[in-house]
Amino acid sequence: MYVNPRRVRKCQFVQLFATCFVLCLMIFWGPFDDSSIVSHMKSYSYRYLINSYSFVNESLSVSRDNLNKVAGYQYLINHREKCQRQDVLLLLFVKTSPENRHRRDAIRQTWGNEQYVRYYLKANIKTLFVLGQPRDNAQRDQMQRMLHMEDKLYGDLIQQDFLDTFYNLTHKLLMQFSWVNTFCPHAKFVMSADDDIFIHMPNLVAYLQNLSEVGVQNLWIGRVHRGSPPVRDKKSKYYVPHEMYPWPAYPDYTAGAAYVISSDVAAKVYAASQTLNSSLYIDDVFMGLCANKMGIVPQYHLFFSGEGKAPYHPCIYNKMMTSHGHVEDLHYLWKQATDPKVKNISSGIWGRIYCRMVNIMLLCRLYYQDTYPCSAALS
Repeated sequence: MYVNPRRVRKCQFVQLFATCFVLCLMIFWGPFDDSSIVSHMKSYSYRYLINSYSFVNESLSVSRDNLNKVAGYQYLINHREKCQRQDVLLLLFVKTSPENRHRRDAIRQTWGNEQYVRYYLKANIKTLFVLGQPRDNAQRDQMQRMLHMEDKLYGDLIQQDFLDTFYNLTHKLLMQFSWVNTFCPHAKFVMSADDDIFIHMPNLVAYLQNLSEVGVQNLWIGRVHRGSPPVRDKKSKYYVPHEMYPWPAYPDYTAGAAYVISSDVAAKVYAASQTLNSSLYIDDVFMGLCANKMGIVPQYHLFFSGEGKAPYHPCIYNKMMTSHGHVEDLHYLWKQATDPKVKNISSGIWGRIYCRMVNIMLLCRLYYQDTYPCSAALS
């Protein structure tokens, strides 16, 4: 195959120019790192012009001999037997806090209900709530007793002895991947979700069953963040100091609120997590670092919601996968979204035309809505 030398030199020149451009941004705009505009310009420049994170992986890598992330924490509650059946379509981890019993109960009665999925959707899922120790020292023993009583009733909690705080979310992530690697490697898909998420389980199960039939691999779907810069504002809970992550952009990653991966990706991410420094407490970014090291690229799914709630409408429910920010309205949304009439509204040519017009009006607004993109209305 003939390669034009001029084209090669041109590509090298573009790469050199891009590198110099980003370095100039980093050097001359360093004092203005707290500026959101400057941070995004630097991150997008890096992401779209250079797009190489190999040296990031090398800098964050640690020796296996000096690292024992997960084994350092002991299980307070565990269910080794949860995944004994071999035909597990989806292993569902729900990140929760000890005090959020009402959220867990609502999920058990709606989208996390294993019996519903088995009876109505003809699929086998396993739901586990992932948590650490209660934060309040004074109430810790009492709260722990309540958790044991709850688990005795439902048998769906897994807990390790790290404190359940925002800055320990990466430990939760590591616990999930350690658990699936040890106790459920045969699950075809793994999902991680927050406890204020709504999941349209009928739509998700149908989608995963189709993927399972074709033996899909390297699957990682969700709400993808591309070229995101580290937050340098010390007032933000997402603040990451230069010492922890000095580079201008994160590798692409999916929002930690809800994403799905195939079993082979779960195994690869677990392997990578054992070789990277886990001090970065932004768990979805750490997931992105692990995936990037293994050459796994996240795929943007139009119907995985952003921070905003999806519009309440049958035409939206028809393709909905997740929606964010649902606690008090979870039962209502579950009842509405799983109503058999939803599918009838969008059936036939006139139903599809009607829903297309409705979705355009709901999603294609002049002002920004962080739910589904306008392109979802046209899909």
